Amino acid sequence: MRDDPTFVEQIQRELRDVRWPAPEEIRGRARRRSQRRIVVAGVVLALAGVSAVAVAAPRTSPPPSPPAAAPSASPTRHEITTDALLQPADLSQQVEVQLSQSGLGEPVLLDPILGACRTSQGRSDGWEFSIVSRSQTLVPRRAAPILTQSDGLITQDLFRLTPDAAIQLLATLDDVVAPCAEWTSVGEYKVGGATGSGTATHRWAVVQRGFAGDGAALLRHTGTQPVDQKTGEPIGSAPRPDTTAVVRVGDLITVLRLGQAGTELDLRRLAEVAARRMCAAANPAC
Repeated sequence: MRDDPTFVEQIQRELRDVRWPAPEEIRGRARRRSQRRIVVAGVVLALAGVSAVAVAAPRTSPPPSPPAAAPSASPTRHEITTDALLQPADLSQQVEVQLSQSGLGEPVLLDPILGACRTSQGRSDGWEFSIVSRSQTLVPRRAAPILTQSDGLITQDLFRLTPDAAIQLLATLDDVVAPCAEWTSVGEYKVGGATGSGTATHRWAVVQRGFAGDGAALLRHTGTQPVDQKTGEPIGSAPRPDTTAVVRVGDLITVLRLGQAGTELDLRRLAEVAARRMCAAANPAC
């Protein structure tokens, strides 16, 4: 289940290095991918003025039923096996820990702050719901025994949807993003002994399409330096641009996010590799 930290706890956690716990503890947390995403989002998420529950709004309808088996010689694939995910050999760095979890009826969460922007305007968060899913985080091999969240190599979520929902997700992505081309968030903060109300401006754009699989998009999020609403003094550090790759192969959608050392070129390359990995598990297969 999700933990629902207060804004103070979020900011205190996000403004200092967040240490990776032991692999067993990470496995216990990895099931809720939205929580993991919130932790790495930085102080600007606390300024969105929403909790983890509000970011991943409860669904108003049940997830779609699994598709009926097609009347053909090849049975319809349902479960997602780990070989459909990126493998450690696909990365240029050595992997120390490979964490994987599966789920049922999970939202295809592209960006929790984007969802917060939409719901703040009285809209739905815009997420499609999957039938089954599998997620993983790959952590690099390092000499230091303690890693920060930003040291992760890549996070991948892989979802099976109904065929129509998978196609619609990419086809309507521009419409999902449009209300949040520019959005100013406001929220309470506490940094050291200082407290107040802070503000930051967020922007989203679909910057590239069609580079992998049956369809793909790069979704870029940029944010301004959070500042105190009264004094204009900066809060924390300025966030770096954050890009997410969304790739479709058949009825599968994968969402990829790199650690802070990665570039958009790296993300595109891994998206192409991920599409090839997805082929054998997709309906229909490539």
